[in-house]
Amino acid sequence: MADKLTNAVYTGLGASNHSDTERSDKDFYATPPLAVRQLLEVEEFNTKVWEPAYGMGHIGKVLEDNGYQIRKSDIKNYNNEPDVEILDFFTITEKWDGDIVSNPPYSFAQPFVEKALSLVDNGQKVAMFLKIQFLEGKKRYNLFKNNPPKRIYVAVSRFGCSKDGVFNADDNIGSAICYCWYIWEKGFKGHPEIHWINM
Repeated sequence: MADKLTNAVYTGLGASNHSDTERSDKDFYATPPLAVRQLLEVEEFNTKVWEPAYGMGHIGKVLEDNGYQIRKSDIKNYNNEPDVEILDFFTITEKWDGDIVSNPPYSFAQPFVEKALSLVDNGQKVAMFLKIQFLEGKKRYNLFKNNPPKRIYVAVSRFGCSKDGVFNADDNIGSAICYCWYIWEKGFKGHPEIHWINM
């Protein structure tokens, strides 16, 4: 009974290691398209955007629909799309001359952010869809100290990410987890602004 209660608490907080259900293959939890559409209402990006955890295109396709040129890559081609590069983001060394927008596997979220920031030049943006708990922790404090995000958009009505990319008809599924868009602008050294979306 105590174990079930503990799991329920940690699962409600979004802890990946306290769950009664098996984690998705490669930690794939798709972003609701509504979250991307609402981001684009408040943020503009370079005409070229790289989505390095493309999955089934829940972020990339919304960006494409809004006129962005998308580089699509992932460690696996989930939909067998011909223009998705199969690559390990952590092996890339060449600089990217656009912005990066993604929902990384949460178990690799910090190294994913650090890698993205290493691949862009000053002034370019890295936007990541992450849990609000990403703000916690000593290791991440050093990330934020050296590379503070410029803006954070907190979801008022919570978004739900979908295990293995399967959504119900309504893409704004409620969740026990609070998600945010973290926006880094490479080279920014001030204090982050906090805004709210999905009212």
